[in-house]
Amino acid sequence: MWLMDFLPNWIFHTVLIVGVLGLISSFVLNFIPSFRLYHLPIQVFSVLLIAVGVWFQGAMSNQAEWEAKVAEMQVKVAEAEAKSQEENVKIITKTVKKLELVRTKGQDIINYVDREVVKDREVVKFVENCPIPQIIINAHNAAALNQPIEANK
Repeated sequence: MWLMDFLPNWIFHTVLIVGVLGLISSFVLNFIPSFRLYHLPIQVFSVLLIAVGVWFQGAMSNQAEWEAKVAEMQVKVAEAEAKSQEENVKIITKTVKKLELVRTKGQDIINYVDREVVKDREVVKFVENCPIPQIIINAHNAAALNQPIEANK
């Protein structure tokens, strides 16, 4: 409530106390003949002050309850953020490990192919001595380009 933001809480407590004291004093002043004329206006004004004071007491209680809930949620959000950071570190670590594994395996495959091709002279000899027909080369190239074979003729 905007009024509670501007005024301190002690004002609302004072309004309630003044209302109660005014109501009690109106009953006491009823016995004094010269103040009997002011009995009803003081009672009405005191009842209004009590109603306003009780209403503000409820509003302050409600405000305090919501502030407690907000503080509780802020703590939970802070805990979730900390947990999220931990999980992010775990995910990044797993990703880096997987990338290193892929690089290592890729390098192992390259090393294996290089070693086997250099080692296996028969494969090199067959490729040099056995020419591949041009039609097979054209069909392979057409398949790689996703074109019909007739387009390359």
